[in-house]
Order: sequence, then C-alpha cells, then structure tokens
Amino acid sequence: MDAIKRYILAHELQTGDPLPTEAELCADLGVSRSSVREAIRKLDALDIVHSRRGSGSFVGAMSLDPLVETLILRSALDAGDGYKSLAEVVDIRKALDLGIGVDLVRAIRGTRNPQLRRCVANMRERAEKGESYYEQDISFHLGLLNYLNNRILSQLTSAMWLIHRTVGPTLRQAERETSILTATAHDAILDACEKGDLDDYYAAVELHYAPLRDLLDQPDPART
Repeated sequence: MDAIKRYILAHELQTGDPLPTEAELCADLGVSRSSVREAIRKLDALDIVHSRRGSGSFVGAMSLDPLVETLILRSALDAGDGYKSLAEVVDIRKALDLGIGVDLVRAIRGTRNPQLRRCVANMRERAEKGESYYEQDISFHLGLLNYLNNRILSQLTSAMWLIHRTVGPTLRQAERETSILTATAHDAILDACEKGDLDDYYAAVELHYAPLRDLLDQPDPART
C-alpha cells in the first residue's frame, strides 16, 4: 500500500489520473499480483484510489469521506453516552470557526455579501416555521470559507456538518426561540466580518454555538 502511495507521489499523479495496470505495478514495485490487489482494495476504501470495473484504477478524490463514515459509526456506537459524540463534533466546529477568525475577518472586511444575507434570512424564516435549516447553515459557512481559498478547511467543515446532519436527527428539536436565536447569530457573524471587528466576530461565534451546546448538555430524554 505504501509503495503505491509513493508511486503516486513520485509520478505527481493527480485525482483522476490512471494508475498502471496490475502487471505493470507488480513489475515496477517488485511485488506479487495478490499484494497489488490487496493494496488497491485498501486504498480504494480510503478514497486514495478509485477502481472502475473494466477500466482499471485511478487516483481517487482523497476526500474526507472515510473519516465521516468512521465518526458516524462511532457516534452510533456511543449512543449509550447520550450526545457525547455529537457534542464533540460541535466543539470541533466551534474551534474551527474561532481559529480562522483573524484570517476570515481580514479577508471579508469592507465587502458586501447579499447572497449570504439571503441565506441568513432563509434560515430565520425556516426557524420561525419550526423547520430545520441544515442546508442553509452549511451554505453560509462554506460561503465565508470561500474567502480563505483553503480547500482542505472547506472539506473538513463539510465533513463535520455531514456528521452533524446524520447524527443530529437523534437530537430533540430545539425550541423555536432558540432556533431563531441561532439563525440570527449568523447575521452577527457576517456583520462582524464585514466591519472587520474581530472581538464582535468571536462574540457572534459564541452566540451561535451556545444554544446548541446548552441543548447537548441537557440529559438525553431516551435515557431518562
């Protein structure tokens, strides 16, 4: 497996590029065909390689999908601990938002973002109707991250959101007022970024996550 990864690096292959055939890899790496097949199978599971029946193997997307699947399974296995795993995911999301504060505020300062404003308005509208707004929420955060042009950070944020969305339905619905407050906090985040006010940004992030964290800290009704 490591030999194939080294091959990809040495030949500067990119996502979608074809790998040599099994026979060619065996000759190049000096290993057996069964070893190559086993390595390809493991790399496929990690999204490093993508195998297509009848077409061969190609360099994969190298996404965070395997991480997502692992954490979703872990959350399911941790069901006996209430919302512990989901709370940890929320803490990671909050840490990411706080950690990028300086760069994000610097990048967005002085701009205007009508599309993100509409996204927040849509969140608030859905919250007032008692509806969830997962799609609008992730679109807002990814919209902010576009300013940083950091592909890995965007993928990590999307991964954390996918885990939250998958595990989240087990969480009881937040009160309407709490949901509206969380939606409104996104306006405060965007206000702070556009003004270039880092302290306001940090305060808005805290406001954004506080209601959800409070909800997660309450006893799991399934266990009471």
